Amino acid sequence: MFKKIVILVIFPLCIKAQNTIGLPEIINYSKNQYNAGAQNWDIRQDKQGVIYLANNEGLLTFDGKTWQLYPLPNKTIVRSVLIGNDGKIYVGGQDELGYFSPNAFGKLVFTSLINAISDADRNFGDVWDIVSYKKGVYFRTSNKIFRFLNGKTMAFTAPGEFAYLETANDQLIVHDYEKGLLYFDKNQLAPLTANSMEGLQLPKTDGVTAIISIGENKSMITTLKNGLYLLIQNQLTKINSPNNALFSNERIYAATVVNNEWIALATTNGGVYIIDHSGNIIQRFARTEGLQNNNILSIFLDKEKNLWLGLNNGIDFIANNSAIKNISPQLNEESGYTAMVQNNQLYLGTSNGLFVAPLQPAKDISFSKGSFSLVNNTRGQNWNLQQMNEKLLLGHHDGAFEIKGNSAVPFSNYAGFWNFIPYRNGIIAGNYKGLLFIEGSTQTPIPNFNESSRFVAVDANLNTWVSHPYHGVFKIDSNKQVTTYGIKQGIPSTLNNHVFLIKNKINLATSNGVYQYNKETNQFEPDGFFLNLLGNKSIRYLKEDKEGNIWYINEKNIGVIDLTQDQPQLIDIPELKNKMLSGFEMIYPVDENNIFLGGERGFYHINYKKYKQNTPQLSVQVRSLKIGSDLDSLVFGGYFNRLDLPAIQLEERIPLINYDFNSVRIDFAASQHGSLNNIEYSFRLKGLENNWSAWSLRTEKEYTNLSPGKYIFEIKGRNNLGNESAVANYSFEILAPWYRTSWAYIIYLLLAVAALLGLYYWQKKKFVQQQFRFQEEQKKLVYIHELELSKTDGELAALRNEKLEADLNFKNTELASSAMHLVKKGELLTKIKTELNQITKKIDNEYAITELKKMIKTLGEDEQLDEEWEYFTKHFDKVHSNFIVSLKMIHPNISNNEIKLCAYLRMNLTTKEIAQLMNISVRGVEISRYRLRKKLNLATEVNLFNYLIAIGNDDATEQ
Repeated sequence: MFKKIVILVIFPLCIKAQNTIGLPEIINYSKNQYNAGAQNWDIRQDKQGVIYLANNEGLLTFDGKTWQLYPLPNKTIVRSVLIGNDGKIYVGGQDELGYFSPNAFGKLVFTSLINAISDADRNFGDVWDIVSYKKGVYFRTSNKIFRFLNGKTMAFTAPGEFAYLETANDQLIVHDYEKGLLYFDKNQLAPLTANSMEGLQLPKTDGVTAIISIGENKSMITTLKNGLYLLIQNQLTKINSPNNALFSNERIYAATVVNNEWIALATTNGGVYIIDHSGNIIQRFARTEGLQNNNILSIFLDKEKNLWLGLNNGIDFIANNSAIKNISPQLNEESGYTAMVQNNQLYLGTSNGLFVAPLQPAKDISFSKGSFSLVNNTRGQNWNLQQMNEKLLLGHHDGAFEIKGNSAVPFSNYAGFWNFIPYRNGIIAGNYKGLLFIEGSTQTPIPNFNESSRFVAVDANLNTWVSHPYHGVFKIDSNKQVTTYGIKQGIPSTLNNHVFLIKNKINLATSNGVYQYNKETNQFEPDGFFLNLLGNKSIRYLKEDKEGNIWYINEKNIGVIDLTQDQPQLIDIPELKNKMLSGFEMIYPVDENNIFLGGERGFYHINYKKYKQNTPQLSVQVRSLKIGSDLDSLVFGGYFNRLDLPAIQLEERIPLINYDFNSVRIDFAASQHGSLNNIEYSFRLKGLENNWSAWSLRTEKEYTNLSPGKYIFEIKGRNNLGNESAVANYSFEILAPWYRTSWAYIIYLLLAVAALLGLYYWQKKKFVQQQFRFQEEQKKLVYIHELELSKTDGELAALRNEKLEADLNFKNTELASSAMHLVKKGELLTKIKTELNQITKKIDNEYAITELKKMIKTLGEDEQLDEEWEYFTKHFDKVHSNFIVSLKMIHPNISNNEIKLCAYLRMNLTTKEIAQLMNISVRGVEISRYRLRKKLNLATEVNLFNYLIAIGNDDATEQ
């Protein structure tokens, strides 16, 4: 009895310990990351790859980049979710059910179906399952199942209490605690299995948690407390598996298909178990393997065959279908340095010992089940494993060991062995202090060489090449002569050089690309093959596999030059970026299904053949468009149509964006959740740019200050194998500012017409005004002209007057001269007469006296004088406008002497000059003037000169 108890206690523990040695990557999403409730009750995925989870706080979505929460109107827990055949996202909450569908802005909005249920049935509690069957959608609560079909609602009441609802083998099956398994037969629930007298029935205290079809008319049924059952031809049987006790203890809460042979069980106590149809455990994922906790509420297999887990607190993603697995002998507590497969055993050398695990017959070693054990005497730093003559040698910090059975036996006491390389009939071993030649029991150090020899290669001429990352490159020939190679020998730098034998050639991985040794020139030169493929990248490690592919490490990136096709192909392995042990990289290719790599936390295994084949079709989608000063106003929420329709933007759903918000941010993603880090994107905005952007990992793009117009954002993705997705696009239009709209242009046109009319009338008015002003100006000009003419005439008259006055003055001068001449002449004659009279008195000759008297008489005659006066008056009248004539007409009684006096006065002669002309004294002139005034009857106040001046001028003016 005691033995049985021990077996029952230990057996499950043994089962738990037996797991596959390789485990896929597990990504943990905490509630702080997805920013929603802790519990996740159900999971689904749409055609575009977006994940939907029934969360405590609403419907939670994840597109590979962004988490988005859509709460229900009553803010209750969402227990179930289903992507319907009609493209609607059905959800069930507490006393609430309905569906989400995209609105005109591409954002999911909720439509409640509660009003389609009768008032009496609306307090139904939680909706635990939603199933699409034929054309109807079924919502399961504990007491009711509601069917929505063709716009009609029908409620089915539980005989006892409903526990589960699912389709299997073209039947809609429901489990009731009281009646067991039932199925829908038209509009009624009918028993699925035989009655209790004829067959096995499910316990009434245990509920079904999954019904999975595993063949024609054959299903696996999981229960919460009683493990696994088979339903074959409607007959229920218990699966005869020793693991059923374990599953009963772990409590199966959900299950899903993994592939045609495996099923994943989600438990509330033990995490996830991958089993076959017989209940045998293939793999197990629990907290020790990387889950956040062991309480799994929901499980889902996505399109890429990877698993999503809805946890009691968080969400986990298991890259179950990934070709890359992690192998860790001590649960990621050690770094991996070396690996070797020998005699169906896997040896892994770590920083804390050498571990070994038995291998099962499998192409993919990572699926071998078992546990690692420590090889005795290997604690400490392990550096290298190498097979030599069917022996397994271990390079260790403490020396060189041979692995025999489960122990390491030392065969060299030299410290620190890096590697072992066949050399003639022995071994060249690189160690901390140089090279050691081992042949049988003889161990001989290479003389004159003490460099630490971690990188060693032997060429066809038995030259041993050693590189030290900081001290240079060395060649030790067969005669043990050491030659140092540096910059003079073509090496780009003395630092960071690593020597390898690739394709039977000595290659040097440097910080400036890969170089090869040229024996003819004894120089290193760039290797054309690597140069064409890798350029001048810094290469730290090279390894050739059995298929001839060349694995390399560039900085912290791992890649492969794949030579299995006609043309070399570069394949990056971005999943392992930054995970290798920097400075101590190790790649151990067993075959195309098994490539081992040392990592910072254990080892990584790549099924390279599967890796190249595991290429799901890429699908890129625009997930949002935001505008605003902070680019936080959502214009497009990621959904073009219902989920059952192609993701094509309809013409009427092209957003028109106000010019004030002409800066946009576009988010995009490819929902390939198993290879998110492998996808690069290229995009362009048609209408702004014609060329595609360079490939990059960024999943958003911002455009600022876009001009008005129509734009099409195009995006495509490419994975690390070079496969490209179809181009996805999203159209939008930036509206012109209000001052550039059609209405604005119409207003501008009207304003322009009004302006032209106004301008016309203004010009017309201006023209009239100008014409008026012109006429006024003309009148002014005419007036001014007339004034100028008048002024000219006046000036001409003045000039004439001046000329006349000048002429008058000249004539007066002539007259004065003439008058003076007459005066002088008279004086002369008087003087002559006086002289002649005196002469006559003095001579006695009578004849002479007689003659003189005649002469005196002649001189005294007045005729000549009268002629002279006549001449004077004639010219005086011409000058003074017939003054004398006019004077005589006015004063006919005036005498000649008075006329002469008037003439002399008019000429403005002085009194003395007048006295001389009239041959009288000055007093005589004044008396004559007095007499003249009386003669002319002039009043005392009248100026004689002015009076005389006036005479003749009036007559001249009149003439």
